[in-house]
Amino acid sequence: MPNWGGGAKCGACGKAVYHAEEIQCNGRSFHKTCFHCMACKKALDSTTVAAHESEIYCKVCYGRRYGPKGIGYGQGAGCLSTDTGEHLGLQFQQSPKQARSATTSNPSKFTSKFGESEKCPRCRKSVYAAEKVMGGGKPWHKTCFRCAICGKSLESTNVTDKDGELYCKVCYAKNFGPTGIGFGGLTHQVEKKE
Repeated sequence: MPNWGGGAKCGACGKAVYHAEEIQCNGRSFHKTCFHCMACKKALDSTTVAAHESEIYCKVCYGRRYGPKGIGYGQGAGCLSTDTGEHLGLQFQQSPKQARSATTSNPSKFTSKFGESEKCPRCRKSVYAAEKVMGGGKPWHKTCFRCAICGKSLESTNVTDKDGELYCKVCYAKNFGPTGIGFGGLTHQVEKKE
């Protein structure tokens, strides 16, 4: 029977699809406005679509619904997802071995990793990764990473530490280095008068 009323039928809404608004996927036609994920309703294009039989999904929803499941099968950056897939009609089953309480057995280790950050020895404020400079085995703010005597900004090539404080090499040598003839002290011997 001839199709007098227009083009092919849309795979999503079932209405006629005309050539100017047609997107083809997996041998089926769709309106541009109907070409969206059947689970999350996100708009799709040729790079984000994943087809399964007569259904179309975005790659994320397709992976959640039809991809491998279990520990070690992540879904993107970091591969850590708390999404259980309930909105897709999936049921997450957790084995007794995998079930863990929200608290950890070693709270100090947990807080040092995730809760509290390390403190700067100079200003005693928290040091976060973006501003962290290591010196003398301790974390410092970039702005606090200065010589304790002259205030000169330090780098890994000119820093020395003593008793938990940072110094530039010049100030360290003047204050804690060797003294005497030839070491920045006296340059010649003075004869004693009798």
